[in-house]
Parts: sequence; structure tokens; C-alpha cells
Amino acid sequence: MKYVFMLIGSVSLVLGVAGIFLPLLPTTPFLLLAAAMFFRSSPRAYRWLLGHRYLGPYIRSFREDRSIPLRAKIVALSLLWLTSLHCVVLIFDSWWLRAAMLAVALGVSCYILSFKTRRNAD
Repeated sequence: MKYVFMLIGSVSLVLGVAGIFLPLLPTTPFLLLAAAMFFRSSPRAYRWLLGHRYLGPYIRSFREDRSIPLRAKIVALSLLWLTSLHCVVLIFDSWWLRAAMLAVALGVSCYILSFKTRRNAD
């Protein structure tokens, strides 16, 4: 499992870094996932990520005040509902798959909205 966590952490790190430059890709959630996966797989990679000059502040900021920037919330919720509604309307043909997708989207939305909102940018 150590190697699986390291792989997921590495992919999340790449997506998080890409999110700094791509406006539709959220940065903080991917960096948090990378930190969690590195914590479980490699203490050295975890320390490196937290100590990184540019990436560390994203993670430390969330750990300190448990808040998500307003922009990240808006982007995350928008992408969540766009993809969920796409699946419900165009892809899934059974009612129980549609209901399950909507339930998951609602649950994830409630979870994201349960965190405090930080007004400054990522």
C-alpha cells in the first residue's frame, strides 16, 4: 500500500501544481490529498512538501485555520455539479445510478461548504 499511496500522492501533487496555473483546477484539495498520501507513505516526501517554499503555505494554512479559499470552493462546487449533472442527464440511464450520483454530489457539497471560507486567494 505504501507504493500506492506514494503514486496517488505524486499524481495529486502534479494536479495541485497544475492548479496554480490552470484556473479551473483547484490547487488546495490536491495538495492536501498529496500531503495525506505522503504522510502515509514517505515521511521524507511529507516533510519536503510541508517545507516547500511555494506549496507548503497552502497546506499549512488549511491545517491552521481549517478554511478553504472562496475561489477554491466556487471552482470545486462548480466542477462537481457540472460533472454530476452531465452524468445524470447524459450518461446514466437507470434511476438508481442517477439518485446515487445526486446523493454523492449533495454529500460532497455539504462537506465542502462545512469548512470556513477564507476570503483571500489560494
